[in-house]
Amino acid sequence: MKLKHLVLATLAPTLLVSGIAYAQFKKPEDAIKYRQSAFTVMANSFGKIGAVVKGEAPFNKDEVAKNAAVVATISSLPWQAFGPGTEGGNALPEVWSDNAKFKAASEKMQLAVANLNTAAQSGDQDAIKKAFGAAGATCKGCHDDFKKK
Repeated sequence: MKLKHLVLATLAPTLLVSGIAYAQFKKPEDAIKYRQSAFTVMANSFGKIGAVVKGEAPFNKDEVAKNAAVVATISSLPWQAFGPGTEGGNALPEVWSDNAKFKAASEKMQLAVANLNTAAQSGDQDAIKKAFGAAGATCKGCHDDFKKK
């Protein structure tokens, strides 16, 4: 019986926050705008790192680290705006019909951008390039499976 209480006590804050997150969107359009805004901010900072990785911009360790930190921080935000009743925007119906796959993809991306952030903080250009490629692949995978073309 104690294990049951421990599990409930552990999950209660998460369930409460999830419920609040979904409740904050009065209309589906609000959720769509929110998640698109979060993805726009991430894409902007990710693109700046990409320009460095591709040799289109000079390597500045501090700038890369700053942009990687932004991407890592924002990467946890859009998912709360994909709750029930928030269908639409650029998201395909599979976000909701195959939510387990979508959730797994979001978690994979968040891990990849956390690894990019770690590499960027180290300043090791080779590690940054490798981590950037891995993070980009997770973004592409999610776009391929869950975003309208």
